[in-house]
Amino acid sequence: MKALRNYLDKIKPQFEKGGKFEKLHSTFEAFETFLFVPNTTTSQGSHIRDAMDMKRTMIMVVIALIPTLLFGIWNVGYQHFLAIGEDVGFWQMVGYGAIKVLPIVIVSYVTGLAIEFGFAQSRGHEVNEGFLVSGMLIPLILPPDIPLWMVAVATAFAVIIGKEVFGGTGMNILNPALTARAFLFFAYPQDISGDKVWIADKPDTFSGATPLANAALGNTDALPSFSDTFFGFIPGSIGETSTFLVLIGAIILLATGIGSARILLSVFVGGLVMSLIFNLWGANEYMMIQPHMQIAMGGFAFGAVYMATDPVTASQTHRGKYIYGFLVGLLAILFRVFNPAYPEGMMLAILLMNVFAPLIDHYVVEGNIKRRLARLEKAKA
Repeated sequence: MKALRNYLDKIKPQFEKGGKFEKLHSTFEAFETFLFVPNTTTSQGSHIRDAMDMKRTMIMVVIALIPTLLFGIWNVGYQHFLAIGEDVGFWQMVGYGAIKVLPIVIVSYVTGLAIEFGFAQSRGHEVNEGFLVSGMLIPLILPPDIPLWMVAVATAFAVIIGKEVFGGTGMNILNPALTARAFLFFAYPQDISGDKVWIADKPDTFSGATPLANAALGNTDALPSFSDTFFGFIPGSIGETSTFLVLIGAIILLATGIGSARILLSVFVGGLVMSLIFNLWGANEYMMIQPHMQIAMGGFAFGAVYMATDPVTASQTHRGKYIYGFLVGLLAILFRVFNPAYPEGMMLAILLMNVFAPLIDHYVVEGNIKRRLARLEKAKA
């Protein structure tokens, strides 16, 4: 690493003002700060100094996503060979899954980073770090049979319309990964919904219905066991099927202080409350699904851990985080049950609450101001 550091220091002047490649300064700075923590420090005033900069934070989120990626690769192979009735070994499943999944990841990163670098160069500012996470999230919430050109188009849409038009990372109001999924859902519904897309290269005689699809159709008897659903041995998006591994990621994010425990816990509480209400109502079979099964199905846990807790698009105030998270969980179950056309209610719930997060914070702050003014008036009296 010392040799690499010395080499970067040697060529750095060529990318600074007056250098031969000064127009590529943003690109060089992005690679340099990705490899090494910047050596710039404050010279005056009181500051908290920490080696954990934004890139390190984003990398930690990517690390928390790795278990779901690896399991997703295996599960894509497992579901494929199960559908065609072949009994193969572990590594054959992994190999097949890697052939299907890795190109989606590569296309996502290449497309998104190319656009990010292009905007950074044109504006003359630093490359935003946010896509380190979005580039991994986008493939994980897509089906394994999604055409690669659709991945590229959706990623470009998410970066340009979902982020850059608002000013880049930190200024966007919608989660970029969910923006990409929403774009695909409404533009190409046949490639991201139904029973055909969740198992790669499955025969037409084999049902590829996910638990959510069966529940939406009222086929609750066809639901897999809770253990299969919880551990992820079911068809679904590449990285969303295993609630168990998603919770492992949640532990990593909470232990490192990156994820918000307030949002995370309140999302699950909101989902459980809405599920219990439906259990008491009991108007149809979908409403009678047990709360723990509702939480394990679909992308509920994945959305709660990795996207509802997005610090940019979520509420910022302490009380607002509880309100925001609770409504995300409540609305996700509500959308699932009341609108079978959108069986994965988590996507719409998070995007809707992304829009209302600033309003929630506004009223929380206004409420705090009113309470303090009331205490002040009482003290004067």
